[in-house]
Amino acid sequence: MIIKHAKVFREDGTFCERTLSTEKELIVKDGEGGGQTIEAAGLYAVPGLVDIHFHGCAGKDFCDGTEDAIRQIAEYELSQGITSICPATMTIPVDQIASICKVAGGYRGRTGATLRGINLEGPFISPAKKGAQKEDHILAPDVGLLRQWMELSGGLCKLVDIAPETEGAMAFIDEVKGEIHISVAHTTADYDTASEAFRRGADHITHLYNAMPGFSHRAPGVIGAGADQEHVYAELICDGIHVHPSAIRAAFKLYGSDRIVLISDSIEATGLSDGEYSLGGQPVTVRGNQARLADGTLAGSATNLMDCMRFLVRNVDIPLGTAVKCATVNPAKSIGIYETVGSLDAGKAADILLLDEDLKIVHMIHGGDLLY
Repeated sequence: MIIKHAKVFREDGTFCERTLSTEKELIVKDGEGGGQTIEAAGLYAVPGLVDIHFHGCAGKDFCDGTEDAIRQIAEYELSQGITSICPATMTIPVDQIASICKVAGGYRGRTGATLRGINLEGPFISPAKKGAQKEDHILAPDVGLLRQWMELSGGLCKLVDIAPETEGAMAFIDEVKGEIHISVAHTTADYDTASEAFRRGADHITHLYNAMPGFSHRAPGVIGAGADQEHVYAELICDGIHVHPSAIRAAFKLYGSDRIVLISDSIEATGLSDGEYSLGGQPVTVRGNQARLADGTLAGSATNLMDCMRFLVRNVDIPLGTAVKCATVNPAKSIGIYETVGSLDAGKAADILLLDEDLKIVHMIHGGDLLY
């Protein structure tokens, strides 16, 4: 396939007009592709989006633990331009997490977004910052459990959350840092504790600002600690509810555009109407794009990653190239799949979106196939 005259995204967040070529399921060097030609003058060519932290959509939750749930989630995500997914578990019984990992490890879906990983958001978190996680199932960090889940998944587990102030957390980081990416999350950690976790090998922060102490001039906490460590990626939920636009802009100033990872944190209600849903075994009420537990606690979002990216551009004044980088390059790098997806470099998966000036999807290519 040959895509001509598009404004093609580059990893640094800029665009240049050039020909983009694919052959079978891969992007190839310009001039090496063949077959169908798409005239894309006036359109932006960007990589398919990569969501590394979300729970569900279209009435299904990853924690349903079935191949059918994964398939329906993947199909909805792909329909919105998200071509690679790394859905998240919740703080639920350990045998249920094991079952989810086994099912996901054996999943070979041929439709929908490609399943690239599993994000283990629980259960190694702090009860004091549990958010919408269920306290009954919170556990101390356990290397044995983690390795069991990793084995059951066939190597699909890419990210595990941890509250570094909990007993055994630092030893846990020391033990597994070379096996999986470790994210500081749902935590009461102060600056010094978080900094030690990052120095030991943690390299990620789950939904920056949410479920952690705030940033202040005398107590910068996890937010300040992560900003001071150049290897740390920070997730942001940009649904217009979780983080104020000013705080989003501040995060970009603290971390820079190379370290912000845009996520949706979406739940099963995403793509559906207002109503009553569930998350991690707890009832959730959705009104508009707000999802809340009975006590008012935010419970994930009802917004997909493409709409989060559009929000960045339209409502936060983040340049399009920067927003694309934070929804493609950075998430892929942060969980170690950048050799395969996340940019439009030759040799990577031919997952390509052609967007118009209003950021609507005009054409979508997934695995080299033109879907529309």
